[in-house]
Amino acid sequence: MLKQLKQWFDNSAFQGMSEDVVDWPRVIPYILLHLSCLLVFVVGVSWIAVVICLASYFIRMFAITAFYHRYFSHKSFKTSRLMQAVFGFLGATATQRGPLWWAAHHRHHHKHADTEEDAHSPKHGFLRSHTLWFLTKKNFPTREERVKDLLKFKELRWLDRFDVLPPVIYAALILGLGAIVESVYPELGATKWQILIWGYFISTVLLSHVTFLINSLAHRWGYRSYETEDDSRNNPLLALLTLGEGWHNNHHKFPALARQGLKWWEIDISYYILLSMEKLGLVWDLKKTNKKLSQES
Repeated sequence: MLKQLKQWFDNSAFQGMSEDVVDWPRVIPYILLHLSCLLVFVVGVSWIAVVICLASYFIRMFAITAFYHRYFSHKSFKTSRLMQAVFGFLGATATQRGPLWWAAHHRHHHKHADTEEDAHSPKHGFLRSHTLWFLTKKNFPTREERVKDLLKFKELRWLDRFDVLPPVIYAALILGLGAIVESVYPELGATKWQILIWGYFISTVLLSHVTFLINSLAHRWGYRSYETEDDSRNNPLLALLTLGEGWHNNHHKFPALARQGLKWWEIDISYYILLSMEKLGLVWDLKKTNKKLSQES
């Protein structure tokens, strides 16, 4: 039991296992995260709590889509080491593990998309594709051989090792924000606990499952603009909810591009934000097109 508890806080304590079975002791925090949302019936709701929930969702979804995905996994643009660390931390607050773990599994997904080796292909079933795959002992370790380019950054390795700490710190900050709202603006009718439940727990669960839908649904429902060797689809609803990730068939055709909405009407909010950051000098060398795509356009 003590060994399992240590693994919750320090991933280096995990003893490598190859069993493709759910590691049930590690599922406990995941279940508690979801059960905590039921406290909404205790703390209630206010408009400011919902606004903070949506803002928390938006900021961390951008960190996942733009940095965990397009930057760490695909090197779609360049940025400074400071920005890399900041958004690595923000991505980790989404409670989807560390940036090295996330990038390693995603790179493997592209290499083996919709084959037997693809850990979260919907061919293995919806539940497995949506959530069970990352709860297995086999898929818990970070496959460092897939992210050798990122291992040189000590801060990223730290985030990966102690990936439970950013969510805890973030939740504490949300609670602190709630305390300020409660004391300074009592007329809003919100309490710090209400802000915590909406701003971290509900926001995180929504963010997580919307992200997981890219695995479970974006290879099933939608249209295909390009013939690819996988079953990827473009799904406008998922694209809206994930700030652009739903243009999944486009992405599998041109995985290195910073933009995924390739037609004028394919809204890609993450890409628009990256363009704004480029103008501010926060990111640069965005991969906006390639020769093949230009010819098709």
